[in-house]
Parts: sequence; structure tokens; C-alpha cells
Amino acid sequence: MQALIPVINRVQDAFSQLGTNVSFELPQIAVVGGQSAGKSSVLENFVGKDFLPRGSGIVTRRPLILQLIQDRNEYAEFLHKKGHRFTDFEAVRKEIEDETDRVTGQNKGISPHPINLRVFSPNVLNLTLIDLPGLTKVPVGDQPADIEQQIRDMLLTFISRETCLILAVTPANSDLATSDALKLAKEVDPQGLRTIGVLTKLDLMDEGTDAREILENKLFTLRRGYVGVVNRGQKDIVGRKDIRAALDAERKFFLSHPAYRHMADRLGTSYLQHTLNQQLTNHIRDTLPTLRDSLQKKMFAMEKDVAEYKNYQPNDPGRKTKALLQMVQQFNADIERSIEGSSAKLVSTNELSGGARINRLFHERFPFEIVKMEIDEKEMRKEIQFAIRNIHGIRVGLFTPDMAFEAIAKKQIARLKEPSLKCVDLVVNEMANVIRQCAETMSRYPRLRDELERIVVSSMREREQIAKTQIALIVDYELAYMNTNHEDFIGFSNAEAKASQGQSAKKNLGNQVIRKGWLSVSNISFVRGSKDCWFVLMSDSLSWYKDDEEKEKKYMLPLDGIRLRDIESGFMSRQHKFALFYPDGNRNIYKDYKQLELGCNNLDELDAWKASFLRAGVYPEKQKAPEDENMPEVDESSMDPQLERQVETIRNLVDSYMRIITKTIKDLVPKAVMHLVVNQVSEFMREELLAHLYQCGDTDSLMEESQLEAQKREEMLRMYHACKEALKIISEVNMSTLGDVPPPLPTDYRPAASGPSPIPRAAPAPPGGRAAPMPPRPGPGGPPPPGMRPPPGAPGGMYPPLVPSRAPTPNNGQPPVPARPQVPARPF
Repeated sequence: MQALIPVINRVQDAFSQLGTNVSFELPQIAVVGGQSAGKSSVLENFVGKDFLPRGSGIVTRRPLILQLIQDRNEYAEFLHKKGHRFTDFEAVRKEIEDETDRVTGQNKGISPHPINLRVFSPNVLNLTLIDLPGLTKVPVGDQPADIEQQIRDMLLTFISRETCLILAVTPANSDLATSDALKLAKEVDPQGLRTIGVLTKLDLMDEGTDAREILENKLFTLRRGYVGVVNRGQKDIVGRKDIRAALDAERKFFLSHPAYRHMADRLGTSYLQHTLNQQLTNHIRDTLPTLRDSLQKKMFAMEKDVAEYKNYQPNDPGRKTKALLQMVQQFNADIERSIEGSSAKLVSTNELSGGARINRLFHERFPFEIVKMEIDEKEMRKEIQFAIRNIHGIRVGLFTPDMAFEAIAKKQIARLKEPSLKCVDLVVNEMANVIRQCAETMSRYPRLRDELERIVVSSMREREQIAKTQIALIVDYELAYMNTNHEDFIGFSNAEAKASQGQSAKKNLGNQVIRKGWLSVSNISFVRGSKDCWFVLMSDSLSWYKDDEEKEKKYMLPLDGIRLRDIESGFMSRQHKFALFYPDGNRNIYKDYKQLELGCNNLDELDAWKASFLRAGVYPEKQKAPEDENMPEVDESSMDPQLERQVETIRNLVDSYMRIITKTIKDLVPKAVMHLVVNQVSEFMREELLAHLYQCGDTDSLMEESQLEAQKREEMLRMYHACKEALKIISEVNMSTLGDVPPPLPTDYRPAASGPSPIPRAAPAPPGGRAAPMPPRPGPGGPPPPGMRPPPGAPGGMYPPLVPSRAPTPNNGQPPVPARPQVPARPF
């Protein structure tokens, strides 16, 4: 049992020596109390030396972890000065002050970083305590205004742990109900199960008052009780009164005081030290299995992270080469998985990424860019009219000239080059985002990450230019030869027939569903509660429902004459909005509302819905809608019926041929981008990336860790080895001996210089009676009658301690209960 406290000390040192903060709840005793409550004096009495800083204001400004270790020699040792022994305790005090100032400065500031001090002495019991700064109310000097809250927060970080015993030090000459230490302990330990009360300055209480009821645990009850002590006064400290003499004076005070002499054996610094030793030992025994489990869980959690560094050093050249190959392979696998698709375990459920976004660009954004290239019908008819007239010259044309068709069609085909090249830009930007995201996994090696990203992006930019050249050639191919024999081309005869019949050249989509999805409605009052509705866009109408079951229809809006415009989102709104309205401004879109404001959650959805509305013939506000083909207009002069039929014929031919070319461009451009950019970049990374990396120079420079990552790795390794060492220390404890009963309390625990100097004790008072006088010692060792001097050779000029003798025990029986000493009758 007595070896448990050194075990915890070694665990504490295992973490401290490796520079790792203890994130586990080690069993310990924290000393809390107000300023000038006597905390430092209690600790110095334990050691028997003056070694703690003293003064006015906050003296203890950093936690002091004080480890008392019983040893034949007497010296002190700091953990931050391992191996340096301090035999002069004045030097210990100076080192504590210097170490405190080194971290906190000299402005009376505080710091939560502890100072570890070991004191070896034959006069101490194994014990570990944490001396914490005293509670204060008013800032002193350059202290911050919230110094009280800072100290309070620091104390709570220690005493809030369930494995921490609280030594609440309170001066007896103040009202216990206003004790800061007990109040703070009550907050974290309301049942008083972990709190040990210490009453100081019992000798300074007003005459006629005492703390008997508190020490008997009848007032402000604590599970572990109270212990009273008498420390040296300020006059004694200034006069350098010896601590051993102070302990003798403390003993005499309790024996001579009528309120305390019946419990004198349970009061004093020596009893407090032994009590703390016993209670901390029992506390460690109870919490050791939990501590072992916590260490094992922490160590197992780090096994995977430190597996790479367990058997060799991080600076090993072989490890760097292996790590380089592994990371390049992993980078290629991440890129391929992002483009081609993820497995069920690695799929993202939060947003579209990689290949899914490129697929949306091909099938939604690129068609949207083409549809957005709306033909100005009025302008086109003027161009056709001028082309026909210019071709005929001074002659009157009897037939429709095919050269007018070719001139107008080529002008429209050339306009397809811009959205096609824009598609390349969009895909390259998305690929660059994928490369950047996958390269972030190598943030541990910043130079490798930057170099790898530069090489891949540079290669992709080269292929981007090649792709743009090839796609521009596709458009040039279409401009080079007009294939009027295409099976889907309407032909001159059919175009003339449609023109004579006055049929509309507008593409008829039929009554088909173009898109479904959720949209938020911002300005329609019939939407109550949730603003989200389920919308169904058809070629001729827009309907919205309460939910996606499409059972309860809210409204159906015809799309004839409706236009679309972008609108700004409201303050703090993350939605992207657009509005539907009638351009004339005289008609309401719904009831009294001039426009219907709809919102999407992201920009991709907004583009997809706008592209779908364009397919349905709903065009943006800034562009003009197609005019009615039954009422063609000319510029400033009237147009004869023959010319009107020729214009309509050319218009039908251009529309039919452009549908063929647009369909071809929509099909070929994504294929060209995939072949010339996406697939080529993937092939480059598989076959040439590693060679380009080796050409950059020394691989050691590429594999240099960033300072932050190196620090994280070192901290992880330190924590791992600290946990491993702590488990090794704990495993040395023989758990079968933990149930042994601690040795009984000795009769006197005061440290002695040349020998014991015990003081006689009074026998306990009988219940309900007054204190008994000193019983005579049976036999020749009894004290002489009053008035006689002590026997010669008695240490300290005093009598040896009175120990009750045990009655003889029969060999085959139980020992009888000792008889109560006879109390002589006293006259009234």
C-alpha cells in the first residue's frame, strides 16, 4: 500500500519528463484556500523546512506539485533541473521564485503550468500535494482586472476531477460559513466526499470561543472530517523560529486547551500528514484500475498513428523514399476515386465533388450556356432579308437563294465556339480544385505538396490549350462544309411548305416534364410554416405542390410570355434567388404579386433551374424573347409576300440546321474534354508524375516536414511513450497486495533531529464527561510524582510518550478489551 504514492509520482514524472501535459485524472491532493489562510505554513510543517516563497499579495502564482518522499538523506530536486540536488532550502525558495518569474513575469501574473518539486527527507511520509494560488478579490499592482476569475478557473481545472482530493484550508478565526475554500469545494463536491477540511490559526481565536464542534464534524459536515493545526505566526516566521519547536508548541497547545485535549491525538500537523498519506493511498488504490483503462485506451487509439514511427526514426532516408512512393500512389488513387466515383465507404454525403460536378457541367451547365445564346429573332430576320436582297442585286429573285442560308447559318455556328471553350475552362477549374483537395493530404510535407500540385496543374494547363485548339477545330469543321444532305435536315421543299402554311419554327417540346425539385418561395403568403415547395417544370407550365408526393397542388402557372431575372438575396441569406415575371409589368404572376421569387440552396442548382427554364422558352430579362413567327417584321420598309416567304424559308432552314449542329457540339465537346484533359491528366499522373518529382532535386528536401506537423508528430510520440511508460510503472504494482490494511497510526509523527521528543497525552474523555487527567503508567516506567524532575537521559527533558499497554492474550482465545483507566474522584 505504501508504494502506491511513489507509483503515481513516477507516472506524473513520466509525462512531465517527456514534456507532455497529463490529460488523465491522476489521483492527487489539491490544496486550496484564501490568501494568508496558512497553506504554505502547513506544507512547510510537513517538510520541517522553510522553503516556500512568502510575502504580501499573491505569492503562489503557479501550481506547485510537491512530492514528499521518505528517504535517509534530506534534499530537494526540481524536475526542470533533473539531477541537481538542493540541500539548502533557501536556494529552493529562490529557485521557485525564479522559475515563477520566468513564466509569469514579475507583474504578479499567474500561470497554470506547474512547478514539480521533490523533497526527500527521513522526516516525511510519502505524499503528493498540489499547492494552488490563493483566492483573491482585489487586483494588486499590474495584475489584470479579472485576476479573481483567472485563479478561480485554474483551481476548478484541478479540483473538478473526480480523482482529486481537496484539502480546503480555512483560518479558524474567521466565519466558516464565508470560507472561500469550502465554498469552492462545495461547488464541485456537493456531498463532501472528496473534501478534507483543515482549520488553521486555532490559537488566534477570540477568548471564550473554540472550533470544537467543527473539528468533531458536527457543523459543516465533511465525509473525511476536519483536522486542526497551529502554524507559526508572522512574528515566529520573521524570528526564524524552528519548525520542530513550533510542532512541540502545537502539541502542547492541543493538550492544554480544555476544548481540544480530549481529541489531541486527532489534531496537529503530524496527524494531518499521516491522515493525508493514508487517504491518498486508499484513493489511489480505488482509482488505479480506472487509470490503467484510460491509459490503455489512449495508447490503443494512437497505435495506428505511430505505427509508421515505432521501429525507425522519421529522418531515415529509406523511410522518406517509401513514404514518397506511398503518398504519390495514394494521391493518384484519390484523384481516380474522385473522378471515377467513390466506393460505398468513401462516398461523400455532404456535397458533389470531382466527377459528379464535371458530369453536371457537361449535362447542365454546358447546355445552359448554349441555350443562353438566344437568337434575336427580329435581328435575324433583318439579316436574312438583307442577305436575300444583296444576293439578288438589281434582279427580282424568283427563287430563294441558298447562299443566304449558308451565310446566316455560318454566323450562328461561329457563336458556338465561345460556350464550347468556356466548358473547357469550367472543367479545368474543377480539376484544379480536385487536385488541390487531394494534395492537402500531404500538408505534412509542404514542399512535396506544392511541387506535386505545380507539376500536375502545369501538365493540365498544357492539355487545356490542346483541348481548346481541338474544340475550336470542331467548330471550324462545321463551318468548312454545310452538309445539307443530313438525314435530320428539313430541306428546301419542307421549309417552303412550312413557310407557306405559316407554321411556327419554334421547337415543340410537347407537354413533357423538364425538371422537378424543391424551391423556396420568398414572397407568396399562402406558404405557411415551411417556405419550401415541390416544383414541377413542364414545357408549357410550372406547377408547385405541398410535398414531393404531388397530391396537393398549390398552383399551376402558364409559361407563355413569362421572363426570368436574377435577384439579390436578403441579408444573412445563403440562398441564390431568381424571379419569374411578365415583362409588360401590367399582369400579376399570382394574385396581387408582380413576380414569383424562388430560391435555391447553391449556385449549381440555380444554374440547373435556369437552364431548364430556357429549354421551356423562359428567357432572361436582358435578352429579347422570340417574336411570333406569324407576324414577321422588317426594318423600315415594307416586305412583299414573296420576300416574306423567302425569309421564312431561310429562317426554317437555319433553325433546322442549327439543331443538328447544336446536338453535335453538345455530344462532341464533353468527349473531347474527357479525352484531351481528364484522361490525359490521369495518365500523366500514373506514368510520369514520379519521374518529374525525382527531377526536382533531392528527395530529402521534398520530404522535409513542416514545423507544425513535426511538432504534432513529436507530441504524439511523446504522449505514446509516456502512456507506455506509465502502463509499465502501473503494471509493476502487485494488485493482490492492494487490499492489505495500512499500518496503524503511530503515536507521534513529529520529525525529530537527534531523537524523539514526545509529549504526554491525555486519555480520551468518557462520553458526556469531562476530560480525564493523565493516568499513571503501571510499572517502573511511570512518571514520578508532581514536583519531581524527569529522569536523567530523558530526551528533550520530557517524559516518553504514554502508550496504553495491551493485556496478555491467551494462546487459544481472543484478546480482551482493555479496561478504561480509573479516573480519580475530584472534590467539588
